[in-house]
Amino acid sequence: NNNGGVTIMSTTADQLTCAGVKQISFSKSLSLRASESSGDAVAVMTSGGDSQGMNAALRAVVRTVMYNKMKAYVIRDGYRGLVEGGESCIVKCEWFTVSNILQVGGTVIGTARCKEFMEREGRLRAAENLVKAGINNLVVIGGDGSLTGANLFKEEWKGLLKELVQTGRVCEEEADCCGYLNVVGLVGSIDNDMCGTDMTIGTDTALHRIIEAIDCLTSTAASHQRSFVLEVMGRHCGYLALMSGIAAGADWVLVPEQPPVPGWEEVMCDKIVRGRETGRRHSLVVVAEGAVDVSNNPITSQYLKELLQKKIGHDTRITVLGHVQRGGKPSAYDRAVAARMGAAAALAVVTADGEIDPVMIGVQGNKVVEAPLMDCVKRTRAIDKAMRECKFELALELRGRSFTRNLKMYKRLESSTPRVSSDDSSHVKYRFAVMNIGAPAAGMNSAIRAFVRLMLYKGHTILSVPDGFEGFLHEETLHEFTWEEVDGWGSMGGSNLGTNRTKPTNESLPEIAAKFGEHKIQGLLAIGGFEAYECLNVLQEARKLYTAFRIPLVCIPATVSNNVPGSDLSLGCDTALNMIVQACDTLKQSASASRKRVFVVETMGGYCGYLATMAALAGGADSAYIFEEKSTIANIQKDVSFLVKKFRDGLQRGIILRNENSSVNFTTEFLCQLLSEEGKGMFIVRGNVLGHLQQGERPSPFDRILGIKFASHAVSFMIEQVEKNMKEDGKVRAMSPESACMMGIRSASYRCTPLSELVSNTDFTYRIPKHQWWMSLRPLLSLLARHTDRIFLGETSD
Repeated sequence: NNNGGVTIMSTTADQLTCAGVKQISFSKSLSLRASESSGDAVAVMTSGGDSQGMNAALRAVVRTVMYNKMKAYVIRDGYRGLVEGGESCIVKCEWFTVSNILQVGGTVIGTARCKEFMEREGRLRAAENLVKAGINNLVVIGGDGSLTGANLFKEEWKGLLKELVQTGRVCEEEADCCGYLNVVGLVGSIDNDMCGTDMTIGTDTALHRIIEAIDCLTSTAASHQRSFVLEVMGRHCGYLALMSGIAAGADWVLVPEQPPVPGWEEVMCDKIVRGRETGRRHSLVVVAEGAVDVSNNPITSQYLKELLQKKIGHDTRITVLGHVQRGGKPSAYDRAVAARMGAAAALAVVTADGEIDPVMIGVQGNKVVEAPLMDCVKRTRAIDKAMRECKFELALELRGRSFTRNLKMYKRLESSTPRVSSDDSSHVKYRFAVMNIGAPAAGMNSAIRAFVRLMLYKGHTILSVPDGFEGFLHEETLHEFTWEEVDGWGSMGGSNLGTNRTKPTNESLPEIAAKFGEHKIQGLLAIGGFEAYECLNVLQEARKLYTAFRIPLVCIPATVSNNVPGSDLSLGCDTALNMIVQACDTLKQSASASRKRVFVVETMGGYCGYLATMAALAGGADSAYIFEEKSTIANIQKDVSFLVKKFRDGLQRGIILRNENSSVNFTTEFLCQLLSEEGKGMFIVRGNVLGHLQQGERPSPFDRILGIKFASHAVSFMIEQVEKNMKEDGKVRAMSPESACMMGIRSASYRCTPLSELVSNTDFTYRIPKHQWWMSLRPLLSLLARHTDRIFLGETSD
């Protein structure tokens, strides 16, 4: 900001107060420091259980610290390395120390339990080792136990220093340079069990492993008409079990926070039997390892297997994923979020004016946030205590409203047969239509499945409109959805409903309006990209002439380009990001043998640079060319010189991402030729156009779940709008701007934004929003790639 402050997140005051979270701001500018001095150093360590994405956070901490001319250290093997000390355990970093680790699972600096640190003498030795190294800033990546240990270490710090001086183990000058200890925590845990953050590092990747396993199990289970019991991690938190159950459409889910009521065995078996009667050839029960009954007795996977075999005679198998969930390459989400959190943690100590209170860095929605460390730990441990005491309602309350809503949503989605829910007192049935518009995107089918089932659950009718607005012109293809018809859709990529880019015209509007009236459509859900947004704008404008369009009109953004205004994220972009990052990993691997290669990778996105930017951040690219930042020959020459220097310094490979429409003249072929000419003798260049591979693949867990949540909010909104605009003659007459909206996620909340409000923020020529939140991450991308021509001041809303 102009006054020198740096804003990292922005959300409502109520959200921040309830969560104990505050806006991150830095009181001074981050000009590069002129010199290094004793005590002006930051150490980072990983502790407790490992999780994918820790290395991305480690890399970001080290490089952000070094960018600001402070010394960066890593502590090997967690608190054990801190206690043992020495140059083999407390290692000073160079820039390339953390190169080529983004794609590596676990933690490259190791983690270990340490009983010695639990004793004061162990912490005394740890303090001595930090003082000897001149370190008074500590970034800890771990779970609540690791963060609690760091907080205790800080609380005792001055007393430990005093004892070290008195016993002669350190001199007064050394102690004075490290008179305080600043502690910043990042949560690395696949269980997503920490309060104060929406997601912990590793959770998204763990969901990837679970969903990959479920997709594999489903095919073999269907072949043999088997039932599977899948046990996932989550000793004290059922997040993984619940969200994988939602994403995969499991028949039954068991979580620690809400034990099943007595008699649940009969209900579960009856539900599975009825599911088979509707034509399903397989059944799936997902159980968290910490699942219990109301008396706190464990519900094991073996018990569930025997139950299904004895009660209903199903051929049942058990799969315990175990530590597979911790392993493998981190997902694009975990890499990008961990990098952002790591940079924020480093900035918290880099910009500190002396001693600061211990803080934890987390995320809410897509915003990086900061919260008092021990407040988060205490609230987390209160949940564990409530569950031990069988106070499960309290545990659910402490876990948060989002977790409770997800539980309710899962139960409605997986109801065996549609019925009018008990909380719907009106029992009035409405008719809604759903269609896809534009290019296919992963997550479309997940959203349709959720929308259809949630509406049928409430007793309403859903009309299937295949192939976009073309479907209205071929009436024989229209039909009413059934409950069983969308079974299994959640895991499928593309668009089962069919989609195209045809837009309503002045010539076709009368016929389309006639079909709306003929089928008595009282609300329309359009799932698609920029074309869907444009089409609904046309229908809203046409309300003046056609009463058939005076109904709720809702758009769910679904496009790999992520270029639809009104939502920070669109369905499909996470799946596309994972595909691009996987491609970058593969290209890096191919360069490991021949070495000395630069790859220019072209991504989709139209004129929106989201994919190129976020894939570069998650994939460790050297640059990303996008339309929003105009490319000039001077900038390109800088990047060429930058790459040449890096190769001279020992770099073995380089990756440049380019948005397909970043420049008319500076094409992928042009960049390859320029780099080839300038890099002669040092590296060779290869171009790669990923093309429609980015639209393929099964949807990622993130896109599946996002589609379900979008659909759930759309259901509530559309029913509310129909009832609000229902006239005495039984017809809907919705003319207000808010009745035609974009369903999106903004910051940390889901919102329905009137289409009319989005027009002023839309560049219709280039089909992108005028303001895009991810642009604030561009300086971070430059920092992590070691570009020195930009200064990273933290994530800002401007």
